[in-house]
Amino acid sequence: MANKSVQVGDLAPNFERTSSGGETVSLSRFRGKSEVVLFFYPKDNSPVCTAEACAFRDSYERFRDAGAEVIGVSADSDQSHKRFASRHKLPFHLISDPDGSLRALFGVPKTLGLFPGRVTYLIDREGVVQHVISSQLQASRHVDEMLSKLKESPESGKTQ
Repeated sequence: MANKSVQVGDLAPNFERTSSGGETVSLSRFRGKSEVVLFFYPKDNSPVCTAEACAFRDSYERFRDAGAEVIGVSADSDQSHKRFASRHKLPFHLISDPDGSLRALFGVPKTLGLFPGRVTYLIDREGVVQHVISSQLQASRHVDEMLSKLKESPESGKTQ
C-alpha cells in the first residue's frame, strides 16, 4: 500500500540523509532559517531531468535571494549525483534515495505505475508544505511555479 501523498498544509516529514557532497541534510536543519524547495526527479542525465536540474541551477541565486534552499532527490547513487552535479555545475544538494524510502515518505507517485514521479514541494520555515507541483514532462514549470510562490510568501527573503 502506498503512503498518502504529502499535501499543502501538511507538516513535511523530516528526514536526514547524506548528500552527494558528503554533507548531512535534514529538513529540521532549515526550520526557522529558510524555506526549502524539495524536488524529486526520476533520473540523472535523462533529457527532462537534466533540463529541470539546470533550470534550478540557473535560478539558484533567485531561490537563495528569496530565502530558499534547493534540494534534489532521485534514486541514483551518490557517485552518479557527483558526476551529474559536476557536469552541470549544480550548486544545490542532491540526495540519493536508492530504496525509494524518501520518495515513499512523501508519497511521491509513479507515473503510469512505472516511472518515478516528478514532484516538487515548497516547504516554509515552519516545515509546512505551502505548494506542490507534479508534472512529469513540464520540468521548467516546477522552477517557475516555485519562484512565483516564493515571491507571494510573506516569509520570503527573511533571514534570522
